[in-house]
Order: sequence, then structure tokens, then C-alpha cells
Amino acid sequence: MTAAPADLLIERPAPSDGAALWRLAKDSKTLDLNSSYSYLLWCRDFAGTSAVARGADGEPVGFVTGYLRPDRPGTLLVWQVAVDPAYRGHGIAAALLDGLTARLTAEYGITELETTITPGNSASERLFTSFAERRGARVTREVLFAAGLFPDGPHDPEVLYRIGPLTTSTAS
Repeated sequence: MTAAPADLLIERPAPSDGAALWRLAKDSKTLDLNSSYSYLLWCRDFAGTSAVARGADGEPVGFVTGYLRPDRPGTLLVWQVAVDPAYRGHGIAAALLDGLTARLTAEYGITELETTITPGNSASERLFTSFAERRGARVTREVLFAAGLFPDGPHDPEVLYRIGPLTTSTAS
């Protein structure tokens, strides 16, 4: 992996980014694709807990969506991470996670990150375990949703990764 491009801008998404985020998720070929409407809403209602990476032309080349858990407000749940295939391998996903968690640690005092990963998604496993290693944080794993809970056909189980504690000194 090489360093993220120097001209990369990481910021909060806007509703006008919703279509691009939907396309990035669709082009990932690994994410569960939500409706285009949901990405528009996400960019409006959860922009404060999400991030978009923009290339030199200002267009989104990657994103991370997340929210603070209502029952655990110090916990950021990362919903989806996607990077345009042409930009993969340059550390953009890691830069998005690092930037988002630094911002949310400063703004909300988050102390933990959670995400779910399906078994065999080695790219996501590497992304989140290396995130934890950079911070000296623990990673615990447990099945959150077993395969049989999904009503729409075959689906791999979703394994919950809990990463923490995140502190001011380890979140940036």
C-alpha cells in the first residue's frame, strides 16, 4: 500500500454526494447495496459521522459511513467503506478511517469503533486490524448476526469487530 495522494481532501459528505456514494458502493462488488435514496439520506442525516475522500477534481473517490450508537454514544459504528477501484491500494480507506475517528474523538469523545465484516472479506479484515494496530487498541470479534437471521436468501454471518479503547492520543 502506498500513501494516500497528497491532493486528497477528506471531509463530511453532502446530499449532492449521495449518487456518487451509491455508485462507489455498487462498483465495490462486495458491499450490500442499499437504495440510492438511502445514500442521499445518509449524506444528509449522518454526514457528521461519515466522511468522503475527494480527488483532485473534487469528485468522491471513497467514503466511510457511520453513526454513533444510540445506546453507546461513545461508540462509532462504521457501516460501509468503499474506494473507487482506480484509487485502491493508495491508503485512502485508512486515511478515511483515521480522519473520521480523529474528528469524532475530538467532537464527541468516542472511545470505541465497531464494524461488521463477513468471513473471507480479507481487505476489510486487514483495514480494521491495521487501524487497531496503529492505535495499540484491542480487537474483539463475535458473530453479531448469524446467517439464518437474514430473510432475503443466503447471506454470510456478520462478525462484529470491536476496536478500543480509542483515546485522544491513539485516535489520530
